[in-house]
Amino acid sequence: MQIALHAFDRRQVAWIAFFVAVLSAWAALFLMQPNLDLPQGWQALGLDYLASLCRPAAETSLPGLIAMWGLMSLAMMAPTIAPALKTYLDLTHTQGASMSGFAALLSGYLLVWIGFSIPAALLQAALDTQGWLDPFGRSSEVYLTAALLALAGAYQFSKLKEACLNQCHSPLMFFMGKWQDGLSGAVSMGLHLGAVCLGCCWALMLLAFVAGTMNLAFMGLAMVLMTFEKLPQLGRYLTAPVGFALLGAAILTLTTELIKHL
Repeated sequence: MQIALHAFDRRQVAWIAFFVAVLSAWAALFLMQPNLDLPQGWQALGLDYLASLCRPAAETSLPGLIAMWGLMSLAMMAPTIAPALKTYLDLTHTQGASMSGFAALLSGYLLVWIGFSIPAALLQAALDTQGWLDPFGRSSEVYLTAALLALAGAYQFSKLKEACLNQCHSPLMFFMGKWQDGLSGAVSMGLHLGAVCLGCCWALMLLAFVAGTMNLAFMGLAMVLMTFEKLPQLGRYLTAPVGFALLGAAILTLTTELIKHL
């Protein structure tokens, strides 16, 4: 039995658990879709509660909105830390506690995004109260849509975004400069990585209010974009084009609205 356990690399166990968690979050988001017709017996599994989380903000409690944003953050942002997790495992593969450190590092990272879920949920509730969102959490105001697109586009060229991306592009250099031993050290490094990631991606995440907060296509596209943007060989060639595209979309949105009123 011990031989079998040693043969099955604990790093593989960590990756399996990681991807199971990510896929579970995506499955939960799929089951939350408002138009999904599930067999009635599935309600006993609590899926009716999941579906209630994606109702209009006015019909959902604040904890429900926070839970929805938390699931979105796990599904969209956990994959973007994969290069850093791989680097961490490569650095600690000879240590018996490396799997605990893996979990601690990831927990610290996700804790930052859970924290982001709170102001995001509050913002959604506020926008819905003003009547600026449709039932799918999508902006119904042209100027709000243009402002969100312009904000995300302009932020692509900011010094803060550049500084955060530079750390994301070099996880080995990050760990060499910020290394802390023990589980508490892994949590602290995870919190730092989460803050850096938040600095990279918060404006892109707010585009959920343009596409719809429960739009799986947007979530998937944004996840791929934010993951690729953190890859050093590819990411440096994506940031500026994405920024120009978003600014162009903002200008097009405003221009179309102005033409309607001519």
